[in-house]
Amino acid sequence: MSIKIIEIFTDGSCHTEIKTGGWAALLLIDNKEIILKGTVMNTSHNRMELWAVLKAFDYVKNQNINFDKVNIYSDSQYVVNITDRKDKLIKKGFLSNKGAPIQNSDLIKALIQLIEGYNIELIKVKAHLKKSVTENYNRKVDKIARSQVREAITLNRNSGTTA
Repeated sequence: MSIKIIEIFTDGSCHTEIKTGGWAALLLIDNKEIILKGTVMNTSHNRMELWAVLKAFDYVKNQNINFDKVNIYSDSQYVVNITDRKDKLIKKGFLSNKGAPIQNSDLIKALIQLIEGYNIELIKVKAHLKKSVTENYNRKVDKIARSQVREAITLNRNSGTTA
């Protein structure tokens, strides 16, 4: 079975003070909605945004789904602009102007590898608006990602550990 276009909506969230993050992805594959979600400790908001995209695409690869194209919708400029920045990042060896490794280089490298290996389009959407279909899916994954953070914080407090 070959699917023409897979649509993926992603979002990440993070409680920056305690570095507890959540991510969510909603995949539209063959008229089915698939929701993926999770939490990560000792993380950042940008890592969660990238993580959501990578986990969603991992799902597609692991299910051996044949497709012509994947559209990934994100409200994260950080994620969507990777396409525009990838040549410069590669040329600079993923180092900052001061010569230090850039933040999230492991996830950025993985995303660039996907972009170069598959027909993927990263599409910027406005965050959390209620109007169009695309924005509603973005709102849905935003709510899921934020709930993942809240659940992880509650779980950590109840278990007596800190994030």
